[in-house]
Amino acid sequence: MASLRNANPRLKKYFKENYIPQVCEALLCGILVTCPEDPLRFLEGMIMVIIKSGLQNLLWDMCIAPSMKPNIRRLSETYLEQLFELDDQLMTPELMIKACSFYTGHLVKTHFCTWRDITHTNQNVVLADKMNRAVTRYNFRLQKSVFHHWHSYIEDQKEKLKNMVLRIQRIIYCHKLTIILTKWRNRARYKNKKKEDELISKHELQLKKWRNRLLLKGASAGKSDLPEQSSSEVCLVDETPECDISQLPERAILQIFFYLSLKDVIICGQVNRAWMLMTQLSSLWNAIDFSTVKHVIPDKYIVSTLQRWRLNVLRLNFRGCLLRPRTFRSASHCRNLQELNVSDCPTFTDESMRHISEGCPGVLYLNLSNTTITNRTMRLLPRHFHNLQNLSLAYCRRFTDKGLQYLNLGNGCHKLIYLDLSGCTQISVQGFRYIANSCTGILHLTINDMPTLTDNCIKALVEKCSHITSMVFTGAPHISDCTFKALSTCKLRKIRFEGNKRITDASFKFIDKNYPNLSHIYMADCKGITDSSLRSLSPLKQLTVLNLANCVRIGDVGLRQFLDGPASVRIRELNLSNCVQLSDVSVMKLSERCPNLNYLSLRNCEHLTAQGIAYIVNIFSLVSIDLSGTDISNEALNVLSRHKNLKELSVSACYRITDDGIQVR
Repeated sequence: MASLRNANPRLKKYFKENYIPQVCEALLCGILVTCPEDPLRFLEGMIMVIIKSGLQNLLWDMCIAPSMKPNIRRLSETYLEQLFELDDQLMTPELMIKACSFYTGHLVKTHFCTWRDITHTNQNVVLADKMNRAVTRYNFRLQKSVFHHWHSYIEDQKEKLKNMVLRIQRIIYCHKLTIILTKWRNRARYKNKKKEDELISKHELQLKKWRNRLLLKGASAGKSDLPEQSSSEVCLVDETPECDISQLPERAILQIFFYLSLKDVIICGQVNRAWMLMTQLSSLWNAIDFSTVKHVIPDKYIVSTLQRWRLNVLRLNFRGCLLRPRTFRSASHCRNLQELNVSDCPTFTDESMRHISEGCPGVLYLNLSNTTITNRTMRLLPRHFHNLQNLSLAYCRRFTDKGLQYLNLGNGCHKLIYLDLSGCTQISVQGFRYIANSCTGILHLTINDMPTLTDNCIKALVEKCSHITSMVFTGAPHISDCTFKALSTCKLRKIRFEGNKRITDASFKFIDKNYPNLSHIYMADCKGITDSSLRSLSPLKQLTVLNLANCVRIGDVGLRQFLDGPASVRIRELNLSNCVQLSDVSVMKLSERCPNLNYLSLRNCEHLTAQGIAYIVNIFSLVSIDLSGTDISNEALNVLSRHKNLKELSVSACYRITDDGIQVR
């Protein structure tokens, strides 16, 4: 059915005035509810009913039987008004959607405003709560910080007070000890003086008796017809004066016998019983040196001596002794042995080392230089000598890198502080790496006469041995500036290179930063060193010994630059032998800048004259000077005679010096 919304208003008015929608609604509802068999007859009858009732009384359910009327609430005047769209105010789907949308928006807006107000109120409350909590926390942290500073201050004051109390207690304790030691020293001096006075009185009494007897014998001899003899002859012929050395204090006896060799001590023990008792003092046998009697004393006496004094022996020296293995084995009975020297013993073997290592675990110093030991001995060292500190393997060429690997077995040789590998040309870079892994605490390292030593060997060693303070490289021609750079990680105090042509000025460029504690430098016969090296050495404040012998490229300029630095103040020993470019200018600078110089060598400095010698007199601390091979004369010796502290002077090969100059000196 077409909509009448846009129809002619007159037509809409006609529909309303004649109740056309209501009539149609009533008839349609009746047909739909009653469903008659003859709809037309039913409509005809119902129209007649509507006519009789009148259109004003028309209801939508008028055409429905009373028994069949549904219980439905009427929503509007007629359902067909909406169907025909006769009423502009009727609800349409579009209006319903708009109404719902408006209602929903209004509801959302209302609730959102309410929520916003509530949220804003809650945020203010939360913000205020947070601010209160923040203020509380800030005040707490501020109080905590103040308390922490106060607590630190109190603890610091307590610590200072505690240290002060400890220091006062220590001072009081030291004062008490000083008083006690002073009283003890005075009492000991008194007793010692009393004992010495008694001994002197006894000796004077013996001497007086001896003189009286001598006078009596001289008188009796004068009465006889024999010619008179002198007192000395009587002393020698008749009787020897009595002077009992055994009455001396034990300390004095030991001091006397310490100056004797083992052979002399044995001979003294054969004089008489008193002397034998003196030679049997236990302290006298703490150190036994068999090397002085190696060609005299047989093996059986060595065995018996070690067996007798096995508990007292601390130091044994078998250097160069050609002994049987059984004799070396007897050293294992010395349980308290601390130092053992078997260097240059051709009969010393791994088996001998096994017996000694099992019996003497307390050895601290072990010298195996120039022996025939192998890797078996190297395996024994870390197993038994846990406290070994000094080890010399110089010129032992039968062990290999694998033997050095054994040093890390067991407890290892981690306490080793001195190691001598001179002449061990069989050691490779890997061997030095094994040493670095097992002996990280090495302080002193000596590697002489080793032409196979390279920079890589030293680099492998210093990777883990960073505590080395002393390095000696003599006879290592392949060492270069790279080694000097690698050693910068160590705390070197003493370094020695000799006969090396690959060491140049580059090694000394940053020496004051890399080696600030260097005190001894030996660079003899290093041809690559020039004046630039001396300029680099000048900032070393701890330098006391400098040896630049045979460094022929050094001249007056370099030495002057060296002496202008702080190193010149503490220098005590300076060797400039064969530095042929030096002249009197250098000596003059030495006299000005070296107040503590004790030893000076200017051997073969050809340009040195008597004028330069005159400046040497101004070095008052000088004790020894070597002027051999210089062009000095008697005049220079006359000048040196004015030096009051000079004790040693060498002037060999000085051909201008005569007997007159020597007499003046």
